[in-house]
Amino acid sequence: MAKRGTDLTGLQDRARKGFRGYPVATMAFYGSNDTRASKVAVGIVLREGGQAEELARWYSDETDVRNDPRIGRAIVQFIGAHDVKTVVMTDRVIGCPHEEGIDYPEGATCPKCPFWANRDRWTGEPIA
Repeated sequence: MAKRGTDLTGLQDRARKGFRGYPVATMAFYGSNDTRASKVAVGIVLREGGQAEELARWYSDETDVRNDPRIGRAIVQFIGAHDVKTVVMTDRVIGCPHEEGIDYPEGATCPKCPFWANRDRWTGEPIA
């Protein structure tokens, strides 16, 4: 996860507090493998059963987005602008940063991220 002292550690602390009401911010980290997050997606869900009505993404080719202070500040500002009461975030990189149907065909595996082919995105374990 994020290094202690970064903007995202405050969000991790908020996430550990559990559900506090709506709006809810959802955060997910993506990368070409499970060790460095090159993308973070943050969605804002306004009500129970709703979809993310606002969605923002940040990318970095050089740093792990979980430890990038500029990205961390931008996420905190984005969440603050939506008066978020609850933060939900993944505790690991959960998949490829490329988007199915946009960056590669629907139903295919990403040609740029072979690490995630035949791998469970939640556990990181190979799928038999």
